[in-house]
Amino acid sequence: MTDAAIPDQRNDDGDDDGSMSRRSVLRTTAGVAGAGLGLSALGTGTAAAAQTARSATAPQAPSPARQGRTMAGVPFERRGTVRVGIVGLGNRGGSMIDLFLAVPGVRVIAVCDPVKAKAESAAAKVVAAGQAAPAVYTKGDDDYENLCKRGDIDFVYVATPWDLHFEMAKTALLNGKHVGVECPIAMRLDELWELVDLSERTRRHCMQLENCCYGRNEMRVLRMAHAGKFGELLHGAGAYNHDLRGLMFDPDYYEGPWRRLWHTRLRGDLYPNHGFGPVANYLDVNRGDRVVSISSFGTPALGLAEYRKAHMPPGDPSWKETYIESDRTISMLRTAKGRVIRLEHDVSTPHPYSRINSLGGTKGVFEDYPARIYIEPDHSDDAWGDFEAYTEWDHWLWKEHSDPPGGHGGMDYIMIFRVMQCMQLGLVPDFDVYDAATWTAPVPLSHASVKAKGAPMEMPDFTRGEWRKERSGVDSDKP
Repeated sequence: MTDAAIPDQRNDDGDDDGSMSRRSVLRTTAGVAGAGLGLSALGTGTAAAAQTARSATAPQAPSPARQGRTMAGVPFERRGTVRVGIVGLGNRGGSMIDLFLAVPGVRVIAVCDPVKAKAESAAAKVVAAGQAAPAVYTKGDDDYENLCKRGDIDFVYVATPWDLHFEMAKTALLNGKHVGVECPIAMRLDELWELVDLSERTRRHCMQLENCCYGRNEMRVLRMAHAGKFGELLHGAGAYNHDLRGLMFDPDYYEGPWRRLWHTRLRGDLYPNHGFGPVANYLDVNRGDRVVSISSFGTPALGLAEYRKAHMPPGDPSWKETYIESDRTISMLRTAKGRVIRLEHDVSTPHPYSRINSLGGTKGVFEDYPARIYIEPDHSDDAWGDFEAYTEWDHWLWKEHSDPPGGHGGMDYIMIFRVMQCMQLGLVPDFDVYDAATWTAPVPLSHASVKAKGAPMEMPDFTRGEWRKERSGVDSDKP
């Protein structure tokens, strides 16, 4: 299945598509390097896979003492031109570079990918856009470190396989760079805490670049919610329900089996961010409320094995894999204010694409896929209303960019434009390292809860109490 075969509506996130995947398969990041996750560690019975699961779900300790000052509400340094380095140039990074080049006042200084052809293709795009040829880093799996060491880069963008995200974000921060990472930002709680601490110590922002927060529907619902159109908010729901079976077994889409291998390691929600991020924004999570616990339940893992039996020839390497990832994971999150958030994850059974994207309160409810709304006093008689009747509530970003370029309906461009705008004008970013850690924490916590038959797991307070202070977020004022 090619990119062209993927409807633009679906946030398939080639985000970590094929770049650097050989390294992803051969070894994990430093935090689990000792586990020896090589090509032989494909089954769940290996010590390596077991170590991965144990590391991901180590018992929680109280929030560690803050090592620096909070990054909540901290603006970027103002700069007329934002100089960007891009790490990972497969399906996701190779397309996102076009959007960086489309934003005025942004220069792509350097690109990095161990697949030389991908890096050279990206460099050619930079030159074609009228910018100077970027530096190209292709000398092995660790050449991104040299990109991060450059003194002429302000922002590092990371679009590589998941188990590389933590090390790359860490390296960027330690070299004094702001960093934006495709989701999930890390796979373990200790890694999330380390990124929080590093962001505070280095005074550099570490952001989960969650494009779904910038979808037109999501931003409209956000503004309506904050204006009280749904009354007192009670519940929300989000998901990543996307049939990825064909893509996960397609060697031409994912360069190597790195994404499929996560289905041999963890049981819970591997990709919560697309559903969780927008709902967290609606409910002001980390900005007046916070998630305090998560309980997760998972079905048997049957879908990938059935697909393999029907489609993969004997002798294919995938036959050595044993899948444990629940075909569908359902998580219930509870907030300090008593609200409830439902998250779902299903990428291994046949079904239409949906992120659910629902919000309910004392005056009504919104549900997406398809978009529909029911709020008082506008609607009655149990009949859904037309969400397109509420375009007046569109966010100013969508009013200014009514037909944005790029994928996923334009949300990718809106996100990049806004991050770059905040850097150019010296504004506080719409989300920060605390949001990144919170939106990703369901990865290890849902795994632990599923293993414990749905027992609730405590959600860390990555803000260390800052969540009690109301502050702006994605529902930003026009500068």
